[in-house]
Amino acid sequence: MATEAEQLLQIRQQIDTIDEQIQQLITQRALCAKQVADIKTQGGRVEAVFYRPEREAQVLRAVKARNTSVLSDDDMARLFREIMSVCLALEQPLRVAYLGPEGSYTHAAVLKQFGSFAQPVPVSTIEDVFKVVDTNQVDYGVVPLENSTEGAVTTTQDCLISTHATVTGEVELPIHHCLLGQSKQLHTISKVLAHPQALGQCRTWLRNNLPGVKLEAVDSNALAAKMAQEHADVAAIASEQAASLYQLNILKSHIEDAQNNTTKFWVIGRHAPTPSGEDKTALILSLANEAGALLRILDSFAKRNISMTRIVSRPASDQKWDYMFYIDITGHQQDPAVAEALAEVQTNARFFKLLGSYPVSPLN
Repeated sequence: MATEAEQLLQIRQQIDTIDEQIQQLITQRALCAKQVADIKTQGGRVEAVFYRPEREAQVLRAVKARNTSVLSDDDMARLFREIMSVCLALEQPLRVAYLGPEGSYTHAAVLKQFGSFAQPVPVSTIEDVFKVVDTNQVDYGVVPLENSTEGAVTTTQDCLISTHATVTGEVELPIHHCLLGQSKQLHTISKVLAHPQALGQCRTWLRNNLPGVKLEAVDSNALAAKMAQEHADVAAIASEQAASLYQLNILKSHIEDAQNNTTKFWVIGRHAPTPSGEDKTALILSLANEAGALLRILDSFAKRNISMTRIVSRPASDQKWDYMFYIDITGHQQDPAVAEALAEVQTNARFFKLLGSYPVSPLN
C-alpha cells in the first residue's frame, strides 16, 4: 500500500499535468481574442466595439449551465469572468469610471462586472461618472441605482434624465459595512463619516452603539475612510477593503441594520447591447394628471404578458406635484411585444425616455 507521501506525490503530479493543460487552453483562448481584435480593426477601423455585454452574459450563463464540478456555479462563473477579463484586455483595455476613491463599493462593483483587468477610473461624484461617459473620456461607467434598505439613489435618477449614455448592464453587490478608525475603542469617537445611504443603512446600529456621536455625510464611503486617516477621533463606515487600503482598524464589522443589505448598480455606456436571450429594459416617463393615466401604462405591459420588475416614482423638477416614473420591464426593446408596448406607452406619456436594454446578470 502506498504511503501518504507517495499518494500526495501522485496527486500533485496529476495537478501539474492538469495545470499545464489549462494553461495551454487559456493560451489558445487568448490567441482567439487577439484574432477577434484583428478582425474588428482591419481596414483601420477605430470605432470597433470590443466589449459586448450580451455575448459575455451568454458565455457565463453557459458556464453555469454545464457546470458539474465540486465548485459552485457562481464560483465557476467568477473564474471565467477573470479569464474573459484578461482576454478582453488583449483586445482593448476597458476604462471604467466609478465613484471613488479606490475602495468604494462602486469600485467593488466595477471589479465584479468587468474583472481585475479592466482599468478603473475613480471620479469625485456620481454626476462626474455620467459626465466622463457622455464626453467619451472612458468606455463605461458604474453608478449605484438602488439599495434594498434605503431605496433609490436620487442623484443617479436625476442624471439618468439628461444623460446621452445608455444602460448596458446591472450588478448586484451585497453590502456589509464596517466601522473603521485609527482608534480601537468606540468611546474615543466623536464623529462618524459616510455616504448618506450608508448612514441610513446603519441608522439603528449607530443610534444604539454611538448615541450622541455626530454623523456627517460625505460623497463616498471610501472618501470617509481616507478622511478618517487624518483624525484619531473620526470613524468611517466603509468596507473591509477600505480598511486595508487606508490602514485603519475595524472597530466593528457587519453594522448594517439589514442582513440582506444589497445595492444594485447600473453600467452605462455608449453602445447598446443586442438581445442576449434574458434581458431587461429600462425607461423613464411622466404622465398627465388625469384619471387612468398610470393604469393605461401598466395595461400596455400586462396585456402583452410583460412583467414589470421595478417602478419608482420621484417628484419632477419642472412642475410642482408632478412625478417621474422609473420603470424596468423584462425583455429587450427589439423583442416585438416589447417594441409594441413601448410605442404604445410613449403615445400615452407626457415625457418618455428609453434608457436602454441590457442582459440580466449571470453573476450573483
